[in-house]
Amino acid sequence: MADASQVISGVAERYASSLFELALEAGVLDAVAADLNRFQAMIDESADLKRLVQSPVFTAEDQVKAISVIGEKAGFNALVLNFLKVVASNRRLFAVPGMVAAYRQILARHKGEMTADVTSAHALSAEQETELKAALKGVTGKEVSISVTVDPSLLGGLIVKIGSRQIDTSLRTKLSTLKLALKEVG
Repeated sequence: MADASQVISGVAERYASSLFELALEAGVLDAVAADLNRFQAMIDESADLKRLVQSPVFTAEDQVKAISVIGEKAGFNALVLNFLKVVASNRRLFAVPGMVAAYRQILARHKGEMTADVTSAHALSAEQETELKAALKGVTGKEVSISVTVDPSLLGGLIVKIGSRQIDTSLRTKLSTLKLALKEVG
């Protein structure tokens, strides 16, 4: 049996690919990306919205109504609003974070860029993001767009995933390594 992350990934990629094709046809690739990023930020910041997106308790009709109100108040592009309504009516809101990530990857590939998922202990300043992009460009030789997630449990440092590579400089990992080394000595 397929594991759930593969199912979500497949669903997310199919939806994101369809949205990308529509956005390309309409010439609104970057506007769609900006609205999707704003919606993802809303989900990350609001426990109520996260519950609406993830909980199977809400009916499809409730989810569509809520998404309509949220999207209109936020001033989302009509394409994004209709997309989110279709996703809600098909009971796939739980996969929206994967759809956003997949859309970012498709857009970056279309632009000849690479995407990097960055997890940081605290929010990065604009200057830090610029420096990180420059460093990653030096390593890859391509423009790199980054998606930053904050995870305070890292304590400090970064985890950068780009392509099939992962660089973990987090304090949490360093402490875990030290703890294992001390257990082997003692």
